[in-house]
Amino acid sequence: MASFHTLPVELIYRILDHQDILTIICSMRNVCQRFNTIIDSYYRYQTLEQLEVEDIKITDIKAQLLANTLKMNTTITALYLMGNQISEKGLEYIVDAIRPNTTLTTLSISNNGLVSDELRCLTNMIRFNKTLTDLDLSYNQINDRGAFYLADALSYNTTLTTLDLGYNHIKDDGAKNLADALKENTTLTQIYLGDNWISEKLKDRIYKYMNRNKNQSKSRKRRRTSSPTNLE
Repeated sequence: MASFHTLPVELIYRILDHQDILTIICSMRNVCQRFNTIIDSYYRYQTLEQLEVEDIKITDIKAQLLANTLKMNTTITALYLMGNQISEKGLEYIVDAIRPNTTLTTLSISNNGLVSDELRCLTNMIRFNKTLTDLDLSYNQINDRGAFYLADALSYNTTLTTLDLGYNHIKDDGAKNLADALKENTTLTQIYLGDNWISEKLKDRIYKYMNRNKNQSKSRKRRRTSSPTNLE
């Protein structure tokens, strides 16, 4: 009987063809070094740009396995983790993997029941991340304390352009912290705040900064496209 270690690579590729990508990442990697090498060369893994892991309840072990993949992966640009009830520990695994990642630009942790204190590891990462442009934290339980953590991160971040905070528990105190941070932030151009408890006055103030940033972004693009090309 043939040992797994001697199975032809093409046969292993055929086995992988019948597995979903999450099974490959969480259950088939790290079986042995040879299998890792084969998976790394497998075409679906090499060309994986968007990973959707939705509504399956990610355990801490699965979160750690997913994190191990993110640490080594250089193709995934969008990660969607909606509706998984990720624990604080699970989120820490994933955030630690994203911290050194230089390819991920879109992250959704929507509808995971995240409370404000669980955001600390995420906002600490956002502070200095230079890659993420889109972050979706909608349908969680983020309150004014969480908004304060996010505001602090936005005071430092220079790459995030879209932030979705809809359907959370943010009130005026949290919105004021966000507004104060966005007064200095010049890169965020879209923020979604629907179905929170924020006064129209504070919403208007925040959206004023968004419009300012949009106009500045358009101006920068116009200057780049209108700059004459230097010919030798």
